[in-house]
Amino acid sequence: MTLQKLIKIIAIFISILLIWQIVVTLTSIEHYILPSPNRVLIALNQNYGILYKHSVITFSEIILGLILGVGLGFFSALLMGYYKLARDWLMPIVVISQAIPVFALAPILVLWIGYGLASKIAMATIIIYFPITAALLDGLIRTNKEQIYLAKIMGASSWSIIKNIKLPSAMPSFASGVRIGAAVAPIGAVVGEWVGSSGGLGYLMLHANAKMQIDLMFAALFILALIATLTYFSIDKLMKNLIYWSAQS
Repeated sequence: MTLQKLIKIIAIFISILLIWQIVVTLTSIEHYILPSPNRVLIALNQNYGILYKHSVITFSEIILGLILGVGLGFFSALLMGYYKLARDWLMPIVVISQAIPVFALAPILVLWIGYGLASKIAMATIIIYFPITAALLDGLIRTNKEQIYLAKIMGASSWSIIKNIKLPSAMPSFASGVRIGAAVAPIGAVVGEWVGSSGGLGYLMLHANAKMQIDLMFAALFILALIATLTYFSIDKLMKNLIYWSAQS
């Protein structure tokens, strides 16, 4: 992340805090509906230990879900790009995995896998899987046809064409899918924690809301937003470094 981008993010963050404080001050809204930034900062300071504990759980779910989702999506797209028959059979399953609402899958996964990390990682994996698969497959299909035709004339095998032509050409699309996956991964993890969990920021927010600890709930939401933002920009930087040959990466 460049210094200019970091300054821009900090400026946006400060602007949000100022607008938030102005709204609270002008409307005199009750703190149990919308706490002031100062109350949230106090809650952050007073509950640092518990927030850190639950943050580690949620961050682990996001990262592990992202790794599994990217891996499964990559190999699924590669398989469908190599075998048309596999595309005909797998693509409907990929679409169904995204069409079913996440909240509908969460209770089933908790029932099958349990209340631990596994069900939350599975939720994050499922929600990440579609954008990764769809983006990479689209990139593989849209590879320059003239390059493929020339490679076939020169006697290149199907796998050689995929490895040396299609995959490098599709990497910018894959990078876009990974960025989308990084942005939506926290959704899967938190939804899983809401449905059934014994830890995580989603779990903490749910219980804080039930106890009317709204300042603590906002503090957990702030940490979640920070994790999601840092994860996204880290993935964005990683993709740009890995796919250095493309200006669109």
